[in-house]
Amino acid sequence: MKIVSIAVSRKKGTPKTPVDEAFITEDHGLEGDAHAGPWHRQVSLLAAESIEAARAQGLEVGFGDFAENIATLGVDWKTLPVGTRARLGAEVVLEITQIGKECHT
Repeated sequence: MKIVSIAVSRKKGTPKTPVDEAFITEDHGLEGDAHAGPWHRQVSLLAAESIEAARAQGLEVGFGDFAENIATLGVDWKTLPVGTRARLGAEVVLEITQIGKECHT
């Protein structure tokens, strides 16, 4: 797996803005992101291949447009079962708590 984008937003329901770095706090999520906090979905993951597939269908989308916090190459997140743990770098381990999310627009 390779992380290709990290993105945050200050307000829920808006696209996220790519950033050069972000800090993840245990039991909270990405600092400064609207979805961080004490609930079951603190960090949103998306395969960069899914973004490329949307582009191939003619959509003008980029990193953050699907409200994902972290886009990766090499992992199809939607196929992993709830409860799967994934290591990001040397210190961060995330647990999959939900597959997919409701699209509001």
